[in-house]
Amino acid sequence: MRLPSAREVRRLRAPLPEPQALAWDGNALWLSSRVTHDVYRFDAAAASAQETHRAPGTPYGITYDGRALRVLCGEGAEDDRYVRRFVTGAGFESDRIPCPELTGSYLAWDGTTLFVTQWYRQRVLALDADGNVQRDIAAPRQLCGCTFVDGDLFLMTTEDEETDEYFLMRVRFDRAQPSFEDVARVPLKARSLAWDGQTFWTNHRERHEIVAFEA
Repeated sequence: MRLPSAREVRRLRAPLPEPQALAWDGNALWLSSRVTHDVYRFDAAAASAQETHRAPGTPYGITYDGRALRVLCGEGAEDDRYVRRFVTGAGFESDRIPCPELTGSYLAWDGTTLFVTQWYRQRVLALDADGNVQRDIAAPRQLCGCTFVDGDLFLMTTEDEETDEYFLMRVRFDRAQPSFEDVARVPLKARSLAWDGQTFWTNHRERHEIVAFEA
């Protein structure tokens, strides 16, 4: 059966260039800019940034843990990857958790556990509070976004990031080994993945836009 294409429902101009990370906190979207290193709260209805904060590095991935944001940043001359908490009204905390092998791109939270993806190594890693790997999941493609929806992990994937061949994939954990299922084609160079309770969101980074879609 031919895989259906995702149905685009909204496309908005991002208020900062090259939107990179993307998350939903239950009320609003949070985005980051790879150019300015800012993290910003985005009002989709007004299509504007409501507040902006400078990250301590390049903010590649964001997720919301129910109380605060977790932001994966590339820091220092080597672009080593760390995860920091960000609390609205207080900013970034000084403590940080090193990503496994100091690499990683996107984040997801399942209600109890933090997940980090490694794009080119095609791994999804479940971490404990100290950043130790509790589960290592091999994915069938490169990973350019992740989020949880009703207990299932959804991944944005591609075989070749230079093409427009991107795929939304569902990962189910109801078996001894996780199962992978392609859900839809996403015909754009997608970066990050978020779920607002009704629709998916991703960034069309090279066009400085964010896109809502259904699958």
